[in-house]
This record gives sequence, C-alpha cells and structure tokens, in this order.
Amino acid sequence: MTGIGVEAGAQAARSRALAVLRVRGRALGVAVLPAGAAVILLTGASTGHFVGPGWDTARRVVGVLAVLVLLAAAGIAVVVARARPATTPTVPIPEESAPDLYRMVRDLADRLDVPAPSAIALTPDCDSWLEDRTHAAHGPPPRPAPDEIAGPGRRRTPVAPVLVIGSPFLWWMRVGELRAVLAPVIAGTGPSAHPDIAAARRFVRGLDAAVAVASTPGRCPLTRGLCAALGWTARLLLRGCREHATQMERGVAAAAAERAQAVDYGLRIVAQEQVGLAYAGWDRLLTRVALPAWRMGRWPSRLDAGVVAALTELSRRDRLAEGFASRLGERPACDLLEEPGAVDEATSLLAAHLFHGGPAESRSGWAPVDWQAYPEEVVDRTWRADAARLHRVLDALGVRPSLDPGVPDPGGPTLARVLDHLAEPAATAAATPDHTGHAGATGPQDPDTPAAAPLNPPADPGPAAPPATAPLAASEPDAQSAYDDEEDADRATERSAALAAGLSAELAREEAAVPDGGAARPGPETTLSTACDCVLPPFPLQPQRTARELLTDHVKAMVCCAAVDTAGALPGLDWLDGPSLLLGGERAADLTPRVLSLIEEGDPGPLRDWLAASGIRPEKPVRLV
Repeated sequence: MTGIGVEAGAQAARSRALAVLRVRGRALGVAVLPAGAAVILLTGASTGHFVGPGWDTARRVVGVLAVLVLLAAAGIAVVVARARPATTPTVPIPEESAPDLYRMVRDLADRLDVPAPSAIALTPDCDSWLEDRTHAAHGPPPRPAPDEIAGPGRRRTPVAPVLVIGSPFLWWMRVGELRAVLAPVIAGTGPSAHPDIAAARRFVRGLDAAVAVASTPGRCPLTRGLCAALGWTARLLLRGCREHATQMERGVAAAAAERAQAVDYGLRIVAQEQVGLAYAGWDRLLTRVALPAWRMGRWPSRLDAGVVAALTELSRRDRLAEGFASRLGERPACDLLEEPGAVDEATSLLAAHLFHGGPAESRSGWAPVDWQAYPEEVVDRTWRADAARLHRVLDALGVRPSLDPGVPDPGGPTLARVLDHLAEPAATAAATPDHTGHAGATGPQDPDTPAAAPLNPPADPGPAAPPATAPLAASEPDAQSAYDDEEDADRATERSAALAAGLSAELAREEAAVPDGGAARPGPETTLSTACDCVLPPFPLQPQRTARELLTDHVKAMVCCAAVDTAGALPGLDWLDGPSLLLGGERAADLTPRVLSLIEEGDPGPLRDWLAASGIRPEKPVRLV
C-alpha cells in the first residue's frame, strides 16, 4: 500500500465534496438575493438616496418577492433536511447474535486504521457496501462529540455507516475469504468520516428524498403544485452536483481500495472468484428454484443453504469448478453467526418480498417450505395447477376429449387430448400406427377405463368461467397477435397461438381476482397474486413470460402429471434447473425440445416416441387436485 495513493484518492473525494457543498451554497445565495436587494432598497430610503414613487413601488415589490422566496427556500430546506432517505431493506444482525462476526469486522477496521462500522446487516444479494443510516428517521440521533478539525463542541463527528453484507457470501465463502472481500468495503469508513464528505452525502441524499416526496401521488391540487415546484428545484440541484457526487464516490472507493491492499491481498484475488461463482449460483437458485415456489404461495426458508447445494452441484458437473468443492472442508463464514438457521430464514423471507412482492411476514397462503418438502409442496402442485388451467382453457375453446366421437369419454383430463388438439392434421395423418395406438387416438387401450364422465368436474358449483377465451378459437389473427413478438408468432401453429392466448387470458383473470377480506390459502389452481395482498416486487427477477413460454410450461406440466400418474415418475428438485421429472431415478432432461416440436410445428411424433419409450400412457386420465 502506498500512502500517496490513499491520500490522492481521499483528497480528490474531499475536493469533489467541497464542489457539492458549493452548489448548496450557490442555491442559498440565490435564495437570499431578493432579500439582499430589499435590504438595499430599504437602506436607501432611510438615507434619502432612493426616494420617489418609483422607488416606493420597487421596495414593495422586491420586499414581497423576498418574503416569498425566503418562505419557499425555508420550506424546501425543511423538506430536504427532514425527508427520509431511501434505505435498502435488510436483516439487522445485533452484536449478541454474531459476536464473532463483529469481532472480525472490528479487527479489520483496526488493521486498516479506520472507524469500525456502527452495525452489520444482511441483504439477500451478492454484494456488500456501506450505508449511512444516521438520519433521524432511521433511529436515535448520533451522540455529539468534538471534532478534531472544527474544534471542541462545534461539530458532530459523523457516525460510522452500517456494513451491509450479502447473505450468500456468509454461507458459500470461508471465513478468510469473507475477511478478504470485506476489507476494501470496511476501508471506506475512513473517507466517510471526513466532515465535508459526510455533509455532501447528506445533501445529495436529502435532495433525492425530496424528489421522492414530491413524486408521491394522491395529493390535492394545491399540494400538487407546491410539490411540483419542490421537485423541480430538487432535480435542478441534483443535476448541478451529479457529476461532483459521482467523482466523490469514485475517489472514496479508490482510497478504500488502496488502503485495503495491506490486508489479505493475495487471498482477495481468490475470493473474488468466489464472488462471481456465488452470484451465478444465487441468480440460478432464485430464478429456477425459488420463483416457482413463490408463485405457489410458498417461500423456501433456507435459500442461503440452497446456494451452497447449488454450487456444490455445479462443482460436481463442471470440471472447471472441481477445486471449489474442496473448500467446503474449511470453516464457513456462517459459523460466525450464533443462529445461522434463523438468519437464513429471515433473509429468505426478505428475498421473497423484494424479488416477488410477497408479504413481509408469514401468513395464511404464504407459508415457508423446506427443501425436503419442496418436490411435493411445490413441484407437484405447480404441475397439477398448470395442467388444470390448460384443460380449463381447452374446455372454453370447445375442444373435445377425443378426436373420434365414437370413443368413450376417458373419465378425466388426459394428455392425449392436448396432443390431438395441438397436432397439425397433416402430422396426425402421417403418424405411425404405433404412435396413435399408444396414444389412444383411435380408442381406449385399457379395458378398465371408466365410462364417460365429466372431463374436468369442478370442486364446487360456482359461476361459469367467462367466455372471453371462446372467440379466440374463431379469430386466428387475434390469437396470433397474443404472441409478444413476430418471431414467436411465426414459430407457432394456429392452434398453439389460440391456446396460448387463452392461457394468457386465464392467467390474467386469476391474477386480477384478488379475494376480499385479506389473504386466502392458495389452492392448486391459484397463483400467489390471487391468494394474498402482495405488492409489486421492487426488483422483479424475470420479465413476464411470453405466450409461447406459457404454453410450453403448461404442456410440460401436463406431460409430467401423466408421467407421475401412469409411469411411476416422481417430482424432483434440481439445484441448478429447478423442478424436474425423475424417471427411474434419473432426471428427464430431453423433454423441452419435443414439446417445442409439438407447439411450433404441430408435430407430435417426437413427443409420442418419448412417451412410449418412457412407459407413459397419454390416454389415461390424470389427477389435477
């Protein structure tokens, strides 16, 4: 480490902080300018220099203007000073629940010769940073202390910021790796303690909070006008100090990185590899594993432990990651916590709230699920809910249970119904006898097949489904337009497009049908949005599924239900790919291309061959509840 580099970065940050404060000073000067002009005019009248009707009018106009400007400036200053700055939702870690972690952080701060962070919090993300929470709205005011620059009792020394640590780091990284990764972050408390940098940051955060206050909807017309003026002024000041604030933060980061080179520099290079690996595993776990559970009203309660399992699975599959598995014999950083299970559960619930919009606490219809129960509670229920929705849309489109009117009703929803509907007539005619015989397109294959019965009997009598999806069958251009882009529409048959449009409409109705009187426990045919009073997620994981993706997922779900009910398959959990179908104890990884062949080309041949080879009988009814 070179003291010149540290001092250069800190000096650059301080100079930029002074530039930010000069913007504040210029704004104050503009605010008092009319008052200064009014004072000059009044002084001139008292000395007999500015006399006459014109000067009297000028004094009155400038005086009124000065009063209005001062009142507006005072109001804006009060809002900027009192508005609550935005903070990242985190899980606070008290010192009594992680004494070893606090001890390690304080030891790092002592070695770096910087103030120790005031507290530690966890976030369900693969990142770490310092966050200032000294605003009065975030807690008790900081204790006054003499400043070594300003003199005793004249200014308050800024309280050290809070250290926010990504929770996946604690579970995947070893103690030494976490220490190396946190060193440059903790080193940032040194420049942050400078009074000018702290004041510049408070000013910028106050302006940002004022913009948020001005953008709050639902105000009366008069208040909206005042908020518009407030927002315009705050945005103008933000534009004036944006570049200086950006360069100030870069200077702080450069000074912190230079200072941290003295601590575990060699280990930090290795630890940075683990940061990228943890990020990849965490993203995969959230999008492939946690998201299906959240949609079903369940939130996995051990996400951080799951990322370790996901990365261990990656190490097993990828030869490039074999060396990472050997690290698991070392002490994990989560051992620095007294109760890692409780912390993992809290961060898992926060992740569901941030990335999916679920409630911030457990309630009816929003329950935790552990990894052992995940296949039954999430995978199987998701498949059967999607399959039930698929057959409801087929009912609305008027699709018969079988192509042959003379074939008895199978007595329940079947996969053959889906295959026959999506297959193009040319492809159906060209199919081999083995395909049609196994699929039951010409008749039932089992003499014990029950007699005709309602295809999908409702659990309880209720209002009929809206006929909004029925016209889609007769209006193919409208069905094609339901696809999100021309590429998807070009790769879909007319029947696939109509069915996808019906599924999109059905899913939209379910999401809009929020029950009155609070949250209800979701059934297998409801989604999380219909079961609880959730909010839009601040950080959505994925864009909304396209109509083609929606249809693909529903057809795959129907195939999986048939495999479970007729071939003894089992629902499973793959740590990297999410819900999976286990046939004979092996994961079925070649299903998607065959489903896409059916949807995009209307060719059921590859899927029927796969079903026959796997012993799955599509003509058999499946259970949807």
